[in-house]
Amino acid sequence: MRGLVIAGTHSGCGKTTITLGLMAALKKRGLKVQPFKAGPDFIDTGLHRLVTGRHSRNLDIWMCGQEYVKECFYKYAADADISIIEGVMGMYDGEHSTAKLVGLLKLPVILVVDAYGMAESAGAIVRGFVSYSPIRIAGVIFNRVASDNHFKRLKDSVQEDVTVLGYLPRDLDFEIPHRHLGLTVAEETPIAKENIAKLADTVLEHIDMEAILVMDDYPPLHSRKNGHVGDYPRFTGATVESEQSPTSAIKIAVAYDKAFCFYYEDNLDLLKNAGAEIIAFSPLSDSAIPDKADAIYIGGGYPELYAEELSKNTSMMKSINGWANSGKPIYAECGGLMYLSKGIYDFNGKFFEMAGVFPFETEMKKGRSHLGYREILLKEDCILGKEGDKLKGHEFHYSEIVNNSYELGVMSYELKNKKDSKNLSLVTCYSLLNNNRDEGYTFKNTLANYIHIHFGSNSEIAWNFLNHIMEQKWKA
Repeated sequence: MRGLVIAGTHSGCGKTTITLGLMAALKKRGLKVQPFKAGPDFIDTGLHRLVTGRHSRNLDIWMCGQEYVKECFYKYAADADISIIEGVMGMYDGEHSTAKLVGLLKLPVILVVDAYGMAESAGAIVRGFVSYSPIRIAGVIFNRVASDNHFKRLKDSVQEDVTVLGYLPRDLDFEIPHRHLGLTVAEETPIAKENIAKLADTVLEHIDMEAILVMDDYPPLHSRKNGHVGDYPRFTGATVESEQSPTSAIKIAVAYDKAFCFYYEDNLDLLKNAGAEIIAFSPLSDSAIPDKADAIYIGGGYPELYAEELSKNTSMMKSINGWANSGKPIYAECGGLMYLSKGIYDFNGKFFEMAGVFPFETEMKKGRSHLGYREILLKEDCILGKEGDKLKGHEFHYSEIVNNSYELGVMSYELKNKKDSKNLSLVTCYSLLNNNRDEGYTFKNTLANYIHIHFGSNSEIAWNFLNHIMEQKWKA
């Protein structure tokens, strides 16, 4: 079993293209490729899955801790021929950088350098990365190379102690469409099969795959025994039979389509390992919540791009609204929160009605509203945990809540600041540490928030999630 990390000099240097190309080329050679992504990104992991046919896993030290990250890597790398981790930003950027992940997992690094507009200067860049820390750069791949002669000049500029593995040509004509949150998601099939095949062929032609496969510094990776390490649960790939397990009969309806596809795959696995059955449904195309569901989980995505279609599916919105008003559990994140609002104002200011569980609207902004890691402290018991629990996640969105101070008096909500009608606000169930704001909007047994919580950040989240659902079933 082998593993390697694709790191870059900076964001936009071509990491994702080269990562996808290597994955596609290795798969074409008949190898089983396990993808991973450093950090909290949802979109790259979906593209990895599109190319490899295997779920990509987020390896995030800040959210989940070192032991959890190591166990996640060992678990899913165990049955693969080779594992490829796509780095985040520039190799040394950030407190929890790609370099820090490399140091934790002891894997070889392939550095991606954008060669556009330079020749011999590339050697100085590579030398700087090599000498910056003890991490060994096992190889270099140049991106956007103009010609064979250009590549020769680039290669000759790199000192002999670093292997130049090859390049991708500037005229590759391979592009992944972008939008406001980044690349287009895999659920929209942004890369045709023939383009993936073309990318694989280009990699096989211009990059020395044999040198990658025989790198002499692959560490001896091995899977470990099932169990727990510290406070973090191990993955077993199957339902765990445990005294803690509330039931194996809990069914969670997970919204999954082009509008809602931002989920940490580990979250779904942890719920399944705790005893849940996951049932996928589409707010875009289905008419109602699946039969026999006990709870609903609506993740993030791009509801603003599909607002008109979502708004026209009135039967689903009525089903969601009725579910919430009946007191059955719903957990929603980011795009899911937007869907549960009264409606969405898109980038052009056009309003589309949504499920109306919460008495506010959401509005798309031209720039980012919030971006970054978040740690939250639960102020009360809820579906995510108990009062006092700390959880971690990531926030990245262009929308904001608007018009949330009207009509609250006639809604079935608990309110703060009841004496001041101009400052009415929904009850929130957690505080953001070091951020000076409260969030986690609640209505009966519905909880919605902008933060994508990683269930691996606290070993009790999945158990609490199912226990909460079971308690509501008993009360019904």
